[in-house]
Amino acid sequence: MAVPKRRTSRSRTRSRRARWVAKPTAPDLVEVTAPDGRKITVPRKFANAVRRGHIRTKES
Repeated sequence: MAVPKRRTSRSRTRSRRARWVAKPTAPDLVEVTAPDGRKITVPRKFANAVRRGHIRTKES
């Protein structure tokens, strides 16, 4: 197991931990054809549900 040679300062430790946090990403958008024939752009995770009609979308 690795052993540190020196003690890490509190500010260095905290800044490293602050940078490690996951960053939010924009959803991956896909164009889907709804059951009524409209073409809609939705996040990829909802594509199958919209195709099957499980999720209603706004009329536009």
